[in-house]
Amino acid sequence: MSKTKNWLIGGAAIIAIGAIGYLSFGKPASNQTDGKVVKVGIMSGSKQDMSIWDSVSKTAKDKYGITLKFKQFSDYNQPNKALSDGEVDINAFQHYAFLDASNKATGNKIVAIGDTVISPIRLYSNTYQKVSDFKAGDTIAVPNDATNESRSLYVLKAAGLIDLKAGLKTATVKDITKNPKSLKIKELAADQTARTLSDVQGAVVNGTYADTAGLDYKKAIFVEPINKDSHQWVNIIAANDKDKDKQVLKNVVKAYQTQTTKDVIKKVYDGAELPAWDSKQ
Repeated sequence: MSKTKNWLIGGAAIIAIGAIGYLSFGKPASNQTDGKVVKVGIMSGSKQDMSIWDSVSKTAKDKYGITLKFKQFSDYNQPNKALSDGEVDINAFQHYAFLDASNKATGNKIVAIGDTVISPIRLYSNTYQKVSDFKAGDTIAVPNDATNESRSLYVLKAAGLIDLKAGLKTATVKDITKNPKSLKIKELAADQTARTLSDVQGAVVNGTYADTAGLDYKKAIFVEPINKDSHQWVNIIAANDKDKDKQVLKNVVKAYQTQTTKDVIKKVYDGAELPAWDSKQ
């Protein structure tokens, strides 16, 4: 064999080894999730939410090389089952309190891996323009189911109208420790709180029932803040506990938690829902 032929073969081998080395070690770490597909479980029917996820999908693809595929559900009991069964990789439809109750009921090991939005409940009044206008003996209506009553009482606490026992997860009127204006708390079915505004001085109303009653949420006199008391009502991206540290899933959260997503939330919800992953709104 000629020296020239030996050199060509040797050179080709070196080039091949170099190419293999580049493919194995030369690609930047930021591209390690390129080509990944992540299946996301969401509830069906919300054009606003799909607008948000369309934006997140673009960020995930452009920045992390991740393709998001969506599976939509019509029953709130379905997305966690699908996640636990491996039909989806993550889901995004519930808040911390729902997840906690679901895990206790089913034995699933599902965890939050990132915050998304909060749908704040609000204090409305046909009588007053601001919280400080409430007078001694006034009546405020709140929902009477355990979950929404507790949430409403914490709204009144945040508004400075009452105080509650420390360390509670679920509060009732019996847990009010301070009520400087001797306000009367009227417990009603959640769908009735808005309808009683002509008979009481204030009412804490859930977003769904506020919409049904035709209330303008921008005219609420107090909005549930994002703090430690309301944290359990923050919506989340959730994954199975065994998958919580997967970088590809962390990158989906990063793709969601951007200024671009905040801008889309503001555009499609106009304040009805708020970004909840940091304090800068």
